[in-house]
Amino acid sequence: MHNLQKNIDRARQSAILLRFLTKLWELYINMKTYLAKKNEVQRNWRVVDADGQVLGRLAVKVAVALMGKDKPVYTPHVDTGDFVVIINADKVRLTGDKPLHKSYQSYSQYPGGQKIISYSRMMERHPERVVKLAVRRMLPKNTLGHDMFRKLKVYAGPEHPHTAQQPVKMEL
Repeated sequence: MHNLQKNIDRARQSAILLRFLTKLWELYINMKTYLAKKNEVQRNWRVVDADGQVLGRLAVKVAVALMGKDKPVYTPHVDTGDFVVIINADKVRLTGDKPLHKSYQSYSQYPGGQKIISYSRMMERHPERVVKLAVRRMLPKNTLGHDMFRKLKVYAGPEHPHTAQQPVKMEL
């Protein structure tokens, strides 16, 4: 008789567990994950002051904003990021002895067409290109990454022509 009572209790517990799991499965099936559509994305304008900022740390924050990873509607296959304007790109800095050893390499696809330019020379000639290269290398390497990169605007000085878009200051 005692074993019969144990079997009945187990059967009741099994039935309760089965009902609970069935309800849980129904809730799971009815849940929908939001995926942003290209025409539904609202893009804002942000401005970043690079004065005294470390290049890599600045580039990470800007790349995240360009990809839209800091938004709740982030979708990996859709460009959900904002436009980013970087000012004072000529005042960005590197840590350690990297200013002495960092170089930029390009290749023309011809024999002997390799060019190596030092960081200091690049900062003299094209300081905005230093920041652009750092950010570009942190974005996806495909057409989606190219579309994200096109939303980046970099200027060496403190002025930019995008005041009509009313950019919001981005804190780093």
